Amino acid sequence: MGVDPGSSKCGIAVVEEQQTGHTRILYRGVVPTEDIAESVRAVDEEFAPEMIVVGDGTRSKPIQSAIRDALPGKSLLIVDERDTSIRARERYWIENKRPWWKIGPSTLYVPREPVDDYVAVILAERVLNTGD
Repeated sequence: MGVDPGSSKCGIAVVEEQQTGHTRILYRGVVPTEDIAESVRAVDEEFAPEMIVVGDGTRSKPIQSAIRDALPGKSLLIVDERDTSIRARERYWIENKRPWWKIGPSTLYVPREPVDDYVAVILAERVLNTGD
């Protein structure tokens, strides 16, 4: 499970490594920060991930504490968040192509919805070495 911590919202994703070396996304979601403990508990109950990967960015420490309290005994790994927002935008536009997209690089366009869940996917993939 990957978690992108934020001051007002957090991204959560569950990925599984495939034999091909790619990942399959089992779950992606964006939740209010105050609901992070309840949300990771629910995701853990449904998917039982082996590890939780948390980005080291904004509000990481309190989010780590909330997750540890919600899921005692689960392994928590803190991962560098550098460049994840840019990569998440790119990934968003790849998965949500628009006809005008070829006018310029995808990083110039701002998605209409938060991409924190895509960041969570990227964080998890960094640990699995299947993503960026």
